Amino acid sequence: MESNVTQKKSIRKTFDWADFLLNNAIAIILLLLLVVIIVIEPKFLSIVNFRNILAQASTRLIFALGVGGIIIAKGTDLSLGRQVGIAAVVSASLLQAVDYAYRMYPNLPKLPIIVPVLTVIAITALISAINGFVISKLKVDPFVATLGMQVIVFGLTSIYFDRPPYGAQPIGGLDKGFMSWAQGSLTVGPASNPYIQIPYLIIYATIVTIIVWTLWNKTRFGKNMYAVGGNIEAATVSGVNVFKALMSTYVLAGILYGLGGALEAARVGSATNRTGEGYELDAIAACIVGGLSFNGGIGTVPGIVFGTLIFMVISYGLNFIGISPYLQYIVKGLIIIIAVAIDSRKYHTRYRLNKSACSQNQSRTITSLPLAQPRGFFSRHRARMGDGLPEKAGTMRSAVPPLLP
Repeated sequence: MESNVTQKKSIRKTFDWADFLLNNAIAIILLLLLVVIIVIEPKFLSIVNFRNILAQASTRLIFALGVGGIIIAKGTDLSLGRQVGIAAVVSASLLQAVDYAYRMYPNLPKLPIIVPVLTVIAITALISAINGFVISKLKVDPFVATLGMQVIVFGLTSIYFDRPPYGAQPIGGLDKGFMSWAQGSLTVGPASNPYIQIPYLIIYATIVTIIVWTLWNKTRFGKNMYAVGGNIEAATVSGVNVFKALMSTYVLAGILYGLGGALEAARVGSATNRTGEGYELDAIAACIVGGLSFNGGIGTVPGIVFGTLIFMVISYGLNFIGISPYLQYIVKGLIIIIAVAIDSRKYHTRYRLNKSACSQNQSRTITSLPLAQPRGFFSRHRARMGDGLPEKAGTMRSAVPPLLP
């Protein structure tokens, strides 16, 4: 009993407020911004607004979960938005109402929703697989590879979209069943006076979140993804197939882009070659706000969910209080810069701690030394990956053998 009390006191003493504020600075800033929005317009706190925010955040969460795995694997994907666009355009063109006068395919019979959805998922999975191959095999930097793919996919989408006889006009007149697939709600209670209505989009996003969490935390795929992102050389030495891990990560992201793109087209009710523009910035920003690191190997699904929700709440709140859309771009840009700057500072701080511990270890003749482990997600994932750390947390084997007498 006394040992437990002593342990609790030692934990309290070692709690570092400066470290806590550094690790959670961007989340604290966004929460304070949310408080300001609520003070300016108290009506913002309503069930209707909350439901609308969750519905709008659902597709963005699917995109963020896709690119989140890539960021954990120490990559990035600037083609996300354009892949969403091609998925939205293709699915919308195949699911227009049969009686719509301006159908892209006038003689196409009514298709089951699953057929166009699987088609666009296959398209975006192929595009992402090409990204993964170029990055893992050709050793092209992820930023450059996905930037090039972004331009290519936009060109393909525009060619497909701007077709005779109607040219480049929004693809509308979507099938009612397709739109209700995304716009509908699950009603709990009597139809005349329901207790609650849960949008289908929230249900889809919840299912995707559970699946991704399981893949990241309970499968070899997830362990290899974290290993490659944490230290690719150590992962290779440990027997991880880096090529397979990266390809799987990018293909999974492509599958989520395709699903989310089809949902986005159904949610909005139309699609153009500009659909999805800038979505990659929102998704990446949500991941960074949620605790992921561009240095790789760090991040969790709950963190991405939090980042997506808080980012969407801020965007919706700024619209609600009448802030100019142009000013919102500035706010989003500042959030991204601040988040990345804080992440970089955390990384370098942790690097100095570990480097100092290693220097002390090498200066002694003992074979092990307590290591100053970083707190939070970093410690857990890096220890699991074996990024120069032993299986037992808190110690590190010396890289220098003991001196002979």
